[in-house]
Amino acid sequence: MIYSKIIVNILNFFDYFQQKKIIKFFKKNIKNEIILFDIGSHFGETVKLFNNNFKLKEFHCFEASPLNFKILSQNIDKYNFKIIYKLNNFGIGSNNEDNFINQTKESSSSTINELNLNSKYFKKKLKILNVKKTENFYEKIPIKLITLDNYITNKNQKKIDILKIDTEGFELNVIKGLKKTHNIIKYIYFEHHYDDMIKKNYTFRDINYILNEFGFKKVFKSKMIFRKSFEYIYENYQL
Repeated sequence: MIYSKIIVNILNFFDYFQQKKIIKFFKKNIKNEIILFDIGSHFGETVKLFNNNFKLKEFHCFEASPLNFKILSQNIDKYNFKIIYKLNNFGIGSNNEDNFINQTKESSSSTINELNLNSKYFKKKLKILNVKKTENFYEKIPIKLITLDNYITNKNQKKIDILKIDTEGFELNVIKGLKKTHNIIKYIYFEHHYDDMIKKNYTFRDINYILNEFGFKKVFKSKMIFRKSFEYIYENYQL
């Protein structure tokens, strides 16, 4: 257990430098107050990061896991925000439906997708986290999903400066739910995994294709240290 905590702390340390790159990009390109949509909010790390570096005008958090959402709510309450914000305990996908999330022992890896239990990357993660049995690593929890088209329309949202997506292999599904309302978003910032631990049934090329069809172009790419993952930022050139 001590070993696994050391590994997590090391990853968090390197994530700090990754975050500095993201913040540098947005500081260069956004000068006004920010409206942030945070898909896959986990414990509120992204809201904290942007609140510390920008003036937030408004933010909306979406966290499908009820366990993660409880901690998210507690963390956001500590800030005592005086701005518009909304915490949503449901996920975002390509359809409005009931589904399940695989709530993992390492909560940030929780995913709506199925896990590839035969993946070498998966087995390596179990070893790092000192989990002896696969069934002890995750449990299925029922959740609800809606599309961003549905949410944005119901809220009469007119503008989103940054749409951040970190949904552990569910990113394409989130984007597919933006067929009608993508034109109000300036930047889409997301993480894409290239390991085989999660069964995604799509590739990065699929994400790139649909974003290009929506009028977005890739303007930032950075590999996450010690992980088979990249972070990308796409800009809407129609705005």
